[in-house]
Amino acid sequence: MLTILSGRVARDELKKSLAAKIKSLQEKQGSPSPLPLTLAIIQVGDRADSTAYINGKKKFATEIGVEVKLIHLQENIGQEEIVAEIQKLNQDKKITGIIVQLPVPKNLDERVILDSIYPAKDVDAITSTNVKKWTVQGLPLYPATARGVGELLDFYKIPLKGKSVCVIGRSKFVGTPIACLCRAQGALVTICHSKTVDLVKETLAADVIISVVGKAGLITSEHVRSDQVVVDVGLSRASVDGKTKLVGDVDFEKVKAVLGDSPAGGGAITPVPGGVGPMTVLALFENLADCAKI
Repeated sequence: MLTILSGRVARDELKKSLAAKIKSLQEKQGSPSPLPLTLAIIQVGDRADSTAYINGKKKFATEIGVEVKLIHLQENIGQEEIVAEIQKLNQDKKITGIIVQLPVPKNLDERVILDSIYPAKDVDAITSTNVKKWTVQGLPLYPATARGVGELLDFYKIPLKGKSVCVIGRSKFVGTPIACLCRAQGALVTICHSKTVDLVKETLAADVIISVVGKAGLITSEHVRSDQVVVDVGLSRASVDGKTKLVGDVDFEKVKAVLGDSPAGGGAITPVPGGVGPMTVLALFENLADCAKI
């Protein structure tokens, strides 16, 4: 029987324990009066997609008792001014964690900006210090999307230990940390990309396929077997029945038909939207709770 790996279902269930954890942390840190955990979000410019993502984070924060401080900066702001804002947040004891909403304008040095975040407040684990930790040491604070993928599989009791995993996409903030997390959990990982020679051969050989390319229709029915787990992290917009919709890398209906064609069961797939996305937001705030412990 085919399993739909719903990130919304997993998020709503895991949200309960996260809210309880955050309440406990607030009470311990703020004794005798509770001190709220606070996430600072830095937004540079007015990209509509960035604003939508931030609104999603703010809504979730309200649901679990976390405060959000949005620092909205003009697109033409200088890099030194952004770093100065981050340094203020680093020193502010009321701020638990900091995230810069990516992407930033192209005239800015993304790495310099990210590395100005104090590592203990780096809730997305993408400062150079934290990248080295999860790349080399396999520590639990991974970028939110990677952690979200891991927790989604764990929620549906899909272990990675001993499994072969094909990660398609090698981006520094998504594909690479997902591959590192899978290795840390005992999987044998193959990293591919959209130009890999004979991608079909690589995906058919895997137990778990995780695609993070952002190319609609990249993974089709020919790439999968009926007993595989397919995790679709890619996001892009495509015309569907005359309307522009958010889609993943996987041709969902055709791949779902193959995965469902197994009397013994075992096939599983994430939908887009509603799969990895909700888990990414959850994982960001789980990272925030971990930063509060630090």
